[in-house]
Amino acid sequence: MGGLTLEGWSAGLTHLRTDGTAHMVDVSHKVESNREATATATVRTTREVLLLLSSEGLPKGDAMAVARIAGILATKKTSELIVLCHPLPVSRATVDFVLGPDSVRLVATVKTRGVTGVEMEALTAVSVAALNVYDMIKAVDKHAVLTDIRVLAKTGGKSGDWSLKTSEE
Repeated sequence: MGGLTLEGWSAGLTHLRTDGTAHMVDVSHKVESNREATATATVRTTREVLLLLSSEGLPKGDAMAVARIAGILATKKTSELIVLCHPLPVSRATVDFVLGPDSVRLVATVKTRGVTGVEMEALTAVSVAALNVYDMIKAVDKHAVLTDIRVLAKTGGKSGDWSLKTSEE
C-alpha cells in the first residue's frame, strides 16, 4: 500500500480503532433526527419471465408480493446481518417494483427517527427483495442477473441530504 501504515490508513475510518481492529461506533452523542434513504436493485431477466411476473403466472406464485414482504422483514433485520450496523427503530419501509422490457427494478425506501442513517436498511431491503425475486423466477430463468444495487438518496443527519441524481450532475 505504498508505505502507508495501518495507523495512518485507518485514521479516517470510523469503524477501525488505531490498532486496526473493528468496533461499533459510539453514536450516543448524536442528535436524533428524521432520516430517510432510498435504494435500488435490478433483476435482469427475459420478456417471457416479466410477463409471468406481471400476471402472477410463475410456478411459485406471486413473486412481487413475496419479495416485498421479504424486503420489509430484511429492513428490520439489518443490524443482525451487517455486523457494525446499529439497530434502528424503523418507522416506515416500502419496497416497490418497476417492470421494464428486460428487467424489474426494485426500489426500497426506509424511514426512521434516530441518531444514524438508514442507507444500510434500504440497501438490505432491495438486496433481499431481489434475491427473493430470483428465487421465485429461477425455475423459469436460471440466467437472471441481480445488478445495480445502490443508494439513490438519503435525507437527514449531520451530513445532510444527498441524491445520486444531484451528485452526478
